[in-house]
Amino acid sequence: MKKKRYYLLKYWYLYLPAVLGLLISEVLDMVSPMVTKGIVDDVIIGGQTELLVKLLLLLVAVGVGRSVFGYLKEYTFDRTSFGIAGEIRRTLFRHIQTLSVGYFDDTNTGEIMARLKDDVDKIQAAFGYIGMLAIQMVVHTIMILYCMARISWKLTLLPMVALPICGLLAVIMERRLDSVYDDISEENAQMNTVAEENLSGVRIVKAFAREKFEIKKFLGHNRKYYELNMKLSKVWIKYNPMFQLIGRALTIFALLWGGILVIDEELTLGELAAFVEYTMNAVWPMEMLGWLSNELASAFASEKKLQKIFNEKAKVTDPTEDTAPDTVRGDIAFKKVSLNLDNKEILKDISFTLPAGKTLGIMGDTGSGKTTLINMLMRFYDPDSGEVQIDGIDIRKIPLAKVRGNISTVMQDVFLFSDTIEENVKMGERSISEERIDTALRLSCADEFVNKLDDKTDTVIGERGVGLSGGQKQRISMARAIAKKRPILILDDSTSALDMETEKQVQRNLKELGQITKIIIAHRISSVAGADEIIVLDKGKIIERGTHEELLAKKGYYFKTYELQIGSVMEEVV
Repeated sequence: MKKKRYYLLKYWYLYLPAVLGLLISEVLDMVSPMVTKGIVDDVIIGGQTELLVKLLLLLVAVGVGRSVFGYLKEYTFDRTSFGIAGEIRRTLFRHIQTLSVGYFDDTNTGEIMARLKDDVDKIQAAFGYIGMLAIQMVVHTIMILYCMARISWKLTLLPMVALPICGLLAVIMERRLDSVYDDISEENAQMNTVAEENLSGVRIVKAFAREKFEIKKFLGHNRKYYELNMKLSKVWIKYNPMFQLIGRALTIFALLWGGILVIDEELTLGELAAFVEYTMNAVWPMEMLGWLSNELASAFASEKKLQKIFNEKAKVTDPTEDTAPDTVRGDIAFKKVSLNLDNKEILKDISFTLPAGKTLGIMGDTGSGKTTLINMLMRFYDPDSGEVQIDGIDIRKIPLAKVRGNISTVMQDVFLFSDTIEENVKMGERSISEERIDTALRLSCADEFVNKLDDKTDTVIGERGVGLSGGQKQRISMARAIAKKRPILILDDSTSALDMETEKQVQRNLKELGQITKIIIAHRISSVAGADEIIVLDKGKIIERGTHEELLAKKGYYFKTYELQIGSVMEEVV
């Protein structure tokens, strides 16, 4: 995140009229007590009644002027601060998008959402109305002291003593609030995470009758959030009355001492009235000082949280030079690839080659490293040793956009956006024609149910595909990958929710795609049996490899899986 000075300099042309409006508004504010002095001394005591209309009109003019210039300053400060907040939010979101997958493995979605929304809002307030009030408070105080000193330097000693005391209290309060705001910000992120997870997984919660448990978990975070805010409130209510007490005491002492000066004829009654009015105006900055310290402490705490994200660097980055050809054939090779995540060995010494246009099947138990292997092909992670190659080039020497742009993927965890079926298939790529969409839906066998919907491809599906069955979501996800027409297609357990007949039809349809490189990860033998080569993973290592027939002949893991699955099918038939 750029420093505050950067935004102030960048938007100086917007802040300038806002500050000018603030200054003029404050100058007009200083005129009112002097008009009061004229009414008391010249009209009431002096008997110059002809001045009354002029002075009253002057008060009206001052009021109108304050309204006009007050609107100018507030509107301009708000417009500028929201513009800055929008820029920070855009920059933050772009930065988050550049971070490697590993960052999202370790960071909760709720925390990121809290940073994007709540913390940026607090910084917006600092650049907006909080910053405006801070400037106004300083200008107001300087002008008030100047006007007071012109009336009576003796009485001006009162606010000169009171203001430093208020300043010291504000510094003490700000320091105590700072640590509390850090804790509140963290707990807010945790509470957002719990809420987001429960709302996303509401069907799982209800299916397992876990409502009471999840409510209890959320209420626990809610209670902690409440306690932290009460801790904040205790600091606030401890110091805020002190500001108010000093302000009220200042007015009382000004009246008492000023009355003595009037009796001694060192002040006129009109000057005392003006001074008391200035004193009452001086109370405002003192009372605001505590609240402003509170809000600024919150903004500084939010800035620290955002800076922490901005300091995160992507572990997977683009190469300095693009040495890859523009056209990708689809040859894939893993050469002695090993990977450790969180001090745990995920893949070890993985080697295989997949010529362009061929199909590779990958099998293995859950947690054997199948999905991690394709994650490395898409360069979500870089190997600790070895190379992953596309067309004979280490993918670390190819720009990320080119690597991922040449791969179509059907993820194991199907994610569909809350949009139309057409937009989910297009995935933001406007160049995909209606004909390609229809073809993709047909090849994935999704057209069977899409064409029965009232709005067909214009049907809006819920968040994460709510309203569709697991098999329907998988088929739309496959249609999305097919519609892209990339040289490499990855299917990660993409037919697990399909019945066997539909799965076979999809496999036959995929042959229409022509010479594209396919990687199929599956638990079903039927999904990988037609692959040119099949590898079996166990604990991150390749324990078997070969064609369907060769693996059956080895009588190993693949053969045992085949027997189990064929046996279960036969039992169903019987």
